[in-house]
Amino acid sequence: MENGRDTFPFPYQPYNIQEQFMQALYSALDQGKVGIFESPTGTGKSLSLICGALSWLTDFEEKRKQESAALLHEGEAALSTVTAPSSTSSSSAGPDWITDFVQKKADRDLVSKLKDEELKRKKREERLEMIRNNVQLKYAMKRKSCEDEEAIKLLQLSKEEQTEPQGDQEDEELIIAEYESDDESKTKSRFSATEEDDDLVEEHVTKIYYCSRTHSQLAQFVHEVQKSPFSKDISLVTLGSRQNLCINDEVRRLGSSQRINDRCLEMQKNKHDKHQEEGVKRKRGPAKSVCPYNKATALQQMRDDVLGKVHDIEQMLKLGRETHSCPYYATRLSVPPAQLVVLPYQILLHEATRKAAGIQLKGQVVIIDEAHNLSDTLSCIHSAELTGAQLCRAHSQLTQYSDRYKSRLKAKNLMYIKQILFVVEGLVRVLGGKVGQNPQTQTTQTGTEVLTINNFLFKAQIDNINLFKLPRYFEKSLISRKLGGFVEKYAGSGVSLHTQNSIKENRRTEGLNRYLQTLQSNPTPGSSADQQGSEAEKVLSASPMMQVEGFFMALTNSNTDGRVVVQRQGTVSESSVKFLLLNPAVHFAQVLEQSRAVIIAGGTMQPVSDFKQELLFSAGVGEERITEFSCGHVIPPENILPLVLCRGPSGQELDYTFQSRDTPRMMDETGRILSNICNVVPGGVVCFFPSYEYSRRIVSHWEASGALSRLANRKKIFQEPKKANQVEQVLSEFSRCIQRCAADPGRLTGALLFSVVGGKMSEGINFSDDLGRCVVMVGMPYPNIKSPELQEKMSYLDKYLPHNGGKSPGQALIENQCMKAVNQSIGRAIRHRGDYSSIVLCDRRYARPATLSKLPEWIKERTSTHTTFGPAFAALRKFFLEKKQKQV
Repeated sequence: MENGRDTFPFPYQPYNIQEQFMQALYSALDQGKVGIFESPTGTGKSLSLICGALSWLTDFEEKRKQESAALLHEGEAALSTVTAPSSTSSSSAGPDWITDFVQKKADRDLVSKLKDEELKRKKREERLEMIRNNVQLKYAMKRKSCEDEEAIKLLQLSKEEQTEPQGDQEDEELIIAEYESDDESKTKSRFSATEEDDDLVEEHVTKIYYCSRTHSQLAQFVHEVQKSPFSKDISLVTLGSRQNLCINDEVRRLGSSQRINDRCLEMQKNKHDKHQEEGVKRKRGPAKSVCPYNKATALQQMRDDVLGKVHDIEQMLKLGRETHSCPYYATRLSVPPAQLVVLPYQILLHEATRKAAGIQLKGQVVIIDEAHNLSDTLSCIHSAELTGAQLCRAHSQLTQYSDRYKSRLKAKNLMYIKQILFVVEGLVRVLGGKVGQNPQTQTTQTGTEVLTINNFLFKAQIDNINLFKLPRYFEKSLISRKLGGFVEKYAGSGVSLHTQNSIKENRRTEGLNRYLQTLQSNPTPGSSADQQGSEAEKVLSASPMMQVEGFFMALTNSNTDGRVVVQRQGTVSESSVKFLLLNPAVHFAQVLEQSRAVIIAGGTMQPVSDFKQELLFSAGVGEERITEFSCGHVIPPENILPLVLCRGPSGQELDYTFQSRDTPRMMDETGRILSNICNVVPGGVVCFFPSYEYSRRIVSHWEASGALSRLANRKKIFQEPKKANQVEQVLSEFSRCIQRCAADPGRLTGALLFSVVGGKMSEGINFSDDLGRCVVMVGMPYPNIKSPELQEKMSYLDKYLPHNGGKSPGQALIENQCMKAVNQSIGRAIRHRGDYSSIVLCDRRYARPATLSKLPEWIKERTSTHTTFGPAFAALRKFFLEKKQKQV
């Protein structure tokens, strides 16, 4: 391969920057590098990743095949030669026949191994070819699945006829099994629960794991693969959660991901128990429900179908219903033989979740796309938080569980339960409360305290408990699941359990599940009371013992890598303890060490300095293993106009520091700037404010001063909604308004959208063409410097990272966070080669060379700074006049 390639298969003639991207990617994969790749949205990054990476994989497999053939030939040749007898022998050496025997044995072993690998490879290729071409086989399997449909219906009917058992016999499933040893081997993988499933498990081939942030981004990537030249030859599987992939209507109706996971795992256990009970007289009681979609034959058929053709999640759901097979388990069985595995990067970054999904990184390639927030994501996934209400509820429920089944629990189980209760009691004590009392009526002194892990353990008086054994006990005893079942069964029947609780599959993934929830609905400071109430309800519905377990696991991090934030909010119920991960590199290091190569890609990766320092160097990656690639945009230079405004129309200096931005003169000047922009910019204008609170205050000021009505005379005004489920509706109305104004020009010239940096519309939203002819950035969105978590993070970086360029790592952190947010927001416009837009940065601080250097290269090199408003406004007007003339 010679670390490179001149040409790449591509669906059309690639841009020069795409060819450069693919060549750099190919080289990075071949040399086992950690690559940071930046390619702006609209430059065909996904196709470049697909064609570059799959070209390398194809060449790698071909080269390995040739090397194996050459070695096999040499080995067979060596075995066929007869060693001539030696006339002399050294007294120090053994007899010649022994030396010859040892050499021949080594050659035979090598030949045998190579033949075995070649046989497996040929079988794999022949099977894939058969899957893709043998229509008769597929028809026969489909007919078999149709015959199973009647059996499934009969099973449902028999379940409906079952009667509820009497007595306490069914409680057997709620009792914790005897806990034999703290050092017993790890439990088997959840998706190979029976012997018949073991036949489906295959060894892992060389593969590429492609990760992105959301399921919609993964679906777009899969569609790009389907359009690529590799679509007919690649084995691809997309992984998702049960909530995304379950086709069992009885389970899907449960709604929440926790209850879906719980019900699925219960069915798996029932299936396992059924196999163990075969030939043994079963105890009286109801027939245990098993999932009709989890059968070895059906799973094998669906696995073959998934590997034979590229499917997105929607197509897999359809396929699962046709074959009566579970897409969730079939996709996991497809991982070992698949060449390209597509998954949300939260699954890959969390070790317990990674293992549960059957992912092996040793010698494989990992591509993490949309990775600009990778450090924050790692920190969030591995953090954990507990409120006083959750702690008190968990203590109450576990106490009642222990009391009810005391006579049926083994001594070691009772010992560990007492330890858990002791630790929970200590956590409540730290918050200033006592267990056994109503947390809502217990008052506590308001304040925030940040502690190291060790100091927190001493303060809670739980330093004598082995916190490494408790998470192991949680994992093996399934106590969280048992307690969840107990709560759900007995809530409302005389047992005071405060709330019904359900369970989760991965008992160490509390932080991950919390993070995934934020992707769907991210509460904001401006949220309504209804929304805050629904969010609180979500927290209450979660199993508190699951979150307790997640917090216990977080406390096993190194003392230097994390802090515990104790927040007392007036009552114990509202107070909380939160584990904050300060060193995300400690968890990312596993991915970097095990993988052959890791590619970290994004549309906007700038600034990368803190990224390298915090995630790569801190994880032990040397400078020599890191490679960087950044390309410009495909648009011509005249299609973008970035401006830095230092003063407004009246000459007021634009200073949006915390001390100045709330003054009436600054708010009035901002209104005048927007009014002028709306007068000359056609179509859509998107204005980003640094926070929800500032957006609310400035819009209220404009309403009172009349500035808002003047803006409304030129463009219809829209505001970012408070609820996540309303975003699509607002964007749709915003788009329709712009289309109407373009088709029938009148008083209005388009629409103006007020949004917030870091909000629902600053990432992943496409403001292409007329939707985003101008992006206005009001001020600089620095994070809240008074936040205890941020202050602790800055202190940690200042202590452990080197100081560069005269700035402390902590100071660099807040500047880089600010500019990353800016870059994401202004990247909403310019989405393809023919697009054009202007970017207006309103704040004199943007003119600083250090700040400008953190803009993406293709924007920075075209940015002009204006100390007065007049020339900037003239440039803006000229820009759009020229575009209008070209369209005529």
